[in-house]
Amino acid sequence: MNTLTTPERRGLAAISTDEGRMLIVAADQRNGMKKAMDDAPDGPDGISTEGLAAAKADLVRHLANEAPAILLDAEVALPGVVDDGVLARDTGLVVGMDASGYETIDGLRYTRYVPGVTARRVRDLGGDVAKMLFYTRPDRQGLDSDVAQQIRDLVQACEAEGLLLIVELLTYRLEDESEEDYAAAFPGLVAGGAKLAVECGAKVLKLQYPGSAEACATVTEAAAGVPWAVLSAGVDHETFVGQVKVAVDNGAGGAMAGRSLWKDSLSVDGEVRRERLTGRALPRLRELETIVNG
Repeated sequence: MNTLTTPERRGLAAISTDEGRMLIVAADQRNGMKKAMDDAPDGPDGISTEGLAAAKADLVRHLANEAPAILLDAEVALPGVVDDGVLARDTGLVVGMDASGYETIDGLRYTRYVPGVTARRVRDLGGDVAKMLFYTRPDRQGLDSDVAQQIRDLVQACEAEGLLLIVELLTYRLEDESEEDYAAAFPGLVAGGAKLAVECGAKVLKLQYPGSAEACATVTEAAAGVPWAVLSAGVDHETFVGQVKVAVDNGAGGAMAGRSLWKDSLSVDGEVRRERLTGRALPRLRELETIVNG
């Protein structure tokens, strides 16, 4: 197990329930959140940056302030929700460092940082914890790969800053890979990515649901004592609750829920948005907290 420093332990506590389980409302999406608002019955043809920032602020105000922590982006939401006093003082702040999208090099995907967002900048934005997304294909990328070095470098940079880093991993289908072959390989790719990241020094992981209780147990074994949280990946709330229960029962340390909580609550109208977040999304958060705590 990769040992947490004292500041990192404080960071982990800031994103966990009283029972010590990670529970984070994920709202660092930009394009995904815009689409959710565009698809709403009262949605316009395009959401402005200001409109998106207002929706994120309401999401913090009416939902995330009831959770242990919120994951936000450094492009739209921050530093506004901190400077304007929207974020509750006892809600942990996780700052997403990754820019939207990815680039492809030799058939493999690589994410990019938001320009100027470093471990120091996360602190300047008021962050308790940092999060960075890495795309992985552990069947093609080993400890000598570029992505492995990127993980090592960022883990070291965050540790030097006294900042806990959540390493988010996403695996994906290659261009020359059939859907059937990818589906068969998927559980092993999730576990293999976890093993790779831990060997590169990762101390907290955010992972895709690998598909079954057995696969979750395999991921837990691969993580070698490093806590991992399952991400919602856009599934509906009922599906995600079931996935979280299976994952937690088989070693996962919590959940990071995004669209499963709020995707049908982001009306363009602020009052309607408030009613939906408190009437729809908040009860889902409470249910998820019960499941996470076991």
